[in-house]
Amino acid sequence: MFRILVSLLAISFSTSCQSNVKKKKDEVATTSQSTLEKNITLEQEDLEKFETAYFASGCFWCVEAIFESVKGVEEVVSGYSGGTKKNPTYEEVGGGMTDHAEAVKVYYDPKVISFTALVQVFFGSHDPTTLNRQGPDRGPQYRSIAFYKNEDEKKIIESYIKALEENDVYQGLPITTQVVPFNKFYDAEDYHQDYEKKHPNNSYIRNVSIPRLNRFKENFQDYLKDDAKH
Repeated sequence: MFRILVSLLAISFSTSCQSNVKKKKDEVATTSQSTLEKNITLEQEDLEKFETAYFASGCFWCVEAIFESVKGVEEVVSGYSGGTKKNPTYEEVGGGMTDHAEAVKVYYDPKVISFTALVQVFFGSHDPTTLNRQGPDRGPQYRSIAFYKNEDEKKIIESYIKALEENDVYQGLPITTQVVPFNKFYDAEDYHQDYEKKHPNNSYIRNVSIPRLNRFKENFQDYLKDDAKH
């Protein structure tokens, strides 16, 4: 149960999730606004049938791709949560000008995967001992957060952290993950959604996101969708 990726201790790279913001914006594909709005409406109606969970563990490009590879997960949205500023922008959050963190909203089918399993995926796919840092990304906007919507979810998260500590999974290093009640989630800008899939040649994606995803896949084969095993 506790196949946690201790080997995920971050490797430093020259790139970061916040670098080259203008370039990222320029990579956005042009889409008809009316078509986009129609697709969003139809998708939202379908997604309302599923449960939601919220996590933050570094750059949301990486986190989104990891959760999307997990069976039972129907959709993952990149965004911002954990702070108080309304309608934050990427520049504000990434620049440390808010108290939000880059986070993801996970739509999942509880008949296929449990909240407990999602918590295992969360802890197993990042290093929760590095305070306000994940790999090359530094600052409270990249902190580790497990959000809960009710007391049952809170107990699951806290029990799992206790088990990790009792089993000394991180060899004495303290777990810095915040366990906080969920309040509000703000969707990130359109160009951030499915960023890893759309921009596989981006230097950050090649050097940080894909290796992180592959390490997760290697250790969590039983959790993966069939098309994510290759």
